[in-house]
Amino acid sequence: MTVLNRRLGRRTVLGSAALGLGGAVGLPLGLAACGGPGLVRAERPVLTHGVQSGDVVGGSGVVWTRADRPSRMVVEAADNPEFRDARRMPGPMLTPDTDFTGKLRVSGGGVVHYRVTAEDPDGRVASEPVAGSFRTGPAPDGSARFVWSGDIVGQGWGINPDIGGMKIFAAMAARDPDFFLCSGDTVYADGPLKEAVTLPDGRPWRNLVTPEKSKVAETLAEFRGQFAYNLLDQNFRAFTAKVPQINQWDDHEVLNNWYPGEVLTDDRYTERRVDVLAGRAFQAFHEWVPLDPRQAVDGRVYRRFAWGPHLEVFVIDMRSYRDANGANTGAGGHILGPQQAAWLADSLASSRATWKVVASDMPIGVLVKDGKTAWEAVANGTPGVASGREAEIAGLLRSIKERGVRNVLWLTADVHYTAAHRYDPGRAAAAGGFADFDEFWEFVSGPLQAGTGVAGELDPTFGPEAVYVRAAPSDDRSSPLHGFQHFGEVQVAPGGRQLTVTLRGPAGEQLWATTLDAR
Repeated sequence: MTVLNRRLGRRTVLGSAALGLGGAVGLPLGLAACGGPGLVRAERPVLTHGVQSGDVVGGSGVVWTRADRPSRMVVEAADNPEFRDARRMPGPMLTPDTDFTGKLRVSGGGVVHYRVTAEDPDGRVASEPVAGSFRTGPAPDGSARFVWSGDIVGQGWGINPDIGGMKIFAAMAARDPDFFLCSGDTVYADGPLKEAVTLPDGRPWRNLVTPEKSKVAETLAEFRGQFAYNLLDQNFRAFTAKVPQINQWDDHEVLNNWYPGEVLTDDRYTERRVDVLAGRAFQAFHEWVPLDPRQAVDGRVYRRFAWGPHLEVFVIDMRSYRDANGANTGAGGHILGPQQAAWLADSLASSRATWKVVASDMPIGVLVKDGKTAWEAVANGTPGVASGREAEIAGLLRSIKERGVRNVLWLTADVHYTAAHRYDPGRAAAAGGFADFDEFWEFVSGPLQAGTGVAGELDPTFGPEAVYVRAAPSDDRSSPLHGFQHFGEVQVAPGGRQLTVTLRGPAGEQLWATTLDAR
């Protein structure tokens, strides 16, 4: 049986039907894609995974879709949901070279309503349209609201039709955000799913499973299938049609804790050169998320977005330019790399926004180990002078202070719990650490649909204080049913002089909040 160019078993197809996926993925039209025994190919193209938007900047946003065959992407856009006086914009050809995905930058003001179709190359027939919308900027009074989190379908917890799928995306949509900042681990390419799992308390957990999610990803097709899987969820697909995204990547888009040049000893892999795997993963990432590589400094991931006069977001990449995971001490350590570190320092200094948000894929002060002797993140567990990767971050923090950059805060996910960390130079000095910086906040929130995590120990080098933490009591990567799934929300008040950060639970309930005054 074949669905979406990917073979699925009977249980998977039944699970799709239970989630209400039939119309969205074209099942009533003959299972859409490559056919098979007893299957009839649809006469019209089918948009297989809905629509997405992202990288909204300068009054325009990137619109994304995928078809089931070679066809041309066509977008109609209007300032009203009835599509009166709509503009028609031909987009790219959707071909096997990009897994039949395509993107088109669409301009407009206020709220842009768009609908996408796929036309046969001869233009005689087209798919049913799929509609979405996005905002192009803040409210007239300068107020803004966005949500952030990360870690999707990790540790074996996938789309469970018995509980209605990944409902946390419906909770985020209910907050009516201007955009969603995805802080990495957009997929878990190294996290195979099982159809059924029995929880420690005896409850069953059932996963929707596709072939690509039944093993670690190695081929380009398998990496593509990681992103395709998430869009099988009705909550996620409805969210992406309504809320534009700003995406970054971390490790699980490739595999756990990877770094450039690594060679695996993991027997699950036949391709053990991580650089080869990362290249395939990166292609799939750029094909399947609404990211505009032209906005990125080097065509990859790190980039900046101004959202009106009071808010600017700086997306960084702590994965692609790091040195090998190891003791993380001494001089010359890198987690950003010299070019990106200089870009971030200069970009923050040149920003005229009231609030500067650094979207980081990893926390600064949390101790994150890679095995027994190596370190995965910035911190190295060695109190005192900043060393290893810490020295690179210390240089950045010193630059921010020396250049008089105000109102900088950091947002991240990665560690599978939610927390508010305040970095205080006085605390750092008292611990013999690095103190040549201005106080700042780092807010952590996640996961969205992954195993739970315990609170991490904080390294004292930059004087962090855990002002609030909500984490699982044990590090067993328990299922989302335990309730330790989280997202965060940032709201800029009218006029821009105040910013409120709220940490929320899986149903959108407020757990903790603080309001910061602009300096």
